[in-house]
Amino acid sequence: MPHRFAAKTGRAARPGRSTESGAVPPENTPSAVVVGGGISGLIAARDLARAGIRVTVLEASGSFGGCVGRHEVAGIRLDSGAESFATKSTAVPELISELGLSGAVVQPNPAGSWLQLAAADLPAGAQRMPASGILGIPADPRDPDIVRALGRVGAARAALDKVLPVGALQRRESVSLGEVVRSRMGEAVLRRLVTPVVGGVYSADPNVLDVDSVAPGLRAAIAKHGSLAAAVGAIRAAAPAGSAVAGLEGGMGRLAEALTADLEASGVLLLAGTRAEKLSRHNDGWQIRVADGDGDTRELSADAVVVATDGPAAVDLMSGALPELSAYKPSPGPGVALVTLVVDRPELDAMPRGTGVLVDREVEGVDAKALTHATAKWQWLADSTGPGTHVLRLSYGRALSPDDAASEPAHAERADEDLLRQAVADASALLQVSLSAEDVVGADVVRWVGALPSAAVGHSDRVAAVRAAVAEVSGLEAVGAWLAGTGLAAVTADTRTRTAALARALQQV
Repeated sequence: MPHRFAAKTGRAARPGRSTESGAVPPENTPSAVVVGGGISGLIAARDLARAGIRVTVLEASGSFGGCVGRHEVAGIRLDSGAESFATKSTAVPELISELGLSGAVVQPNPAGSWLQLAAADLPAGAQRMPASGILGIPADPRDPDIVRALGRVGAARAALDKVLPVGALQRRESVSLGEVVRSRMGEAVLRRLVTPVVGGVYSADPNVLDVDSVAPGLRAAIAKHGSLAAAVGAIRAAAPAGSAVAGLEGGMGRLAEALTADLEASGVLLLAGTRAEKLSRHNDGWQIRVADGDGDTRELSADAVVVATDGPAAVDLMSGALPELSAYKPSPGPGVALVTLVVDRPELDAMPRGTGVLVDREVEGVDAKALTHATAKWQWLADSTGPGTHVLRLSYGRALSPDDAASEPAHAERADEDLLRQAVADASALLQVSLSAEDVVGADVVRWVGALPSAAVGHSDRVAAVRAAVAEVSGLEAVGAWLAGTGLAAVTADTRTRTAALARALQQV
């Protein structure tokens, strides 16, 4: 095929740079080094700088923003990672407002997404995603859309949740989301509703995910309301009205760009292509050994350090000062490949599958776990491309249970050209519009390794242990999705809370 790919691992590489513009605080003010220039690191650096602290940000790759970045495909600037944020919390809207981007907030098309279901014991095919629920768990198993997805037998089993006693799963310290759903509502709900949604959101099988990490408060709500369905209904009723997600006109990458610009204006020192190799206590502060892209090393000193890398890297770095953390090192998150296709097919103007499709893992002939019809989801993008030109984004790769992992190929690790061919075929099957290589006017493959944290069973206990150990050490903090949970809302809220506490401690020294 004639299309050239720019395959990336984590972030697009650009030459390293340092920035020393803006009003730098006096030398006698407290100092902090933020290790990691992803979105949590940028937020931490901004809040520390606003508290009057001298801040340096170290980013091992060539650019800042992490999973909130942009790339160009067929001349169109598109999100290369996160494309939206959850509106259930005010954390992201408040940050966006502070950065002067409130006027750019946009809502997705309310048409919603579809489910592509396997045959099993029911007719195969696509149907609209039921509107009520959390992570695919229905608030009302009698809803006609739910019955259509589950079949009458599956829906009847799910309805038993209302009368089943709240049992031993509630008393166990750690339990998977899959176990909770299966025990309360049965296999059909887990397989046909929850698994496709969780695969799209977390790139993982619900049987390996810690329910308390991915659905905080759900087990407590079950105990309070007496059933899983009632718990889901109560949680949804308490959520803010309106769309569950929102985005930015021009893409969420604008958030990272605005944060970086704000840091530059504040005099924060931004060091790209600079890796933190060792962290150690030095007198009442910290010593950080860093290496640049040429392998040259030097030492930095600071009163405080914020570690904002992925979980495995964070534990490796902090273990020099806190050896006990080694026991809590998380497994790397699943590798994910996002294939973006820009296609010229006017038939897609009809939005045949709404804003996209979540795919049952048992669907034959389709390897993608999800497809986002981006020009159907975001009006600003459709306006910029015009009629007939469409942006499709297909996602590959998920964390599986050991039994499933042994039998399923690692789709995200396939060669770029192979993934492109598969993406064209998958998009044709999911959208029911025949696409060919000639329809593709631009394409890109972006690979994220460890971008989605591993929230396997026991993860919440691991997070608690890490945070307890870090809290015992003056001038040290750790932030990021591996601790806060997946999603911009969780990461933003947690990072700002912990950074504010660190800033107060530094100001009192």
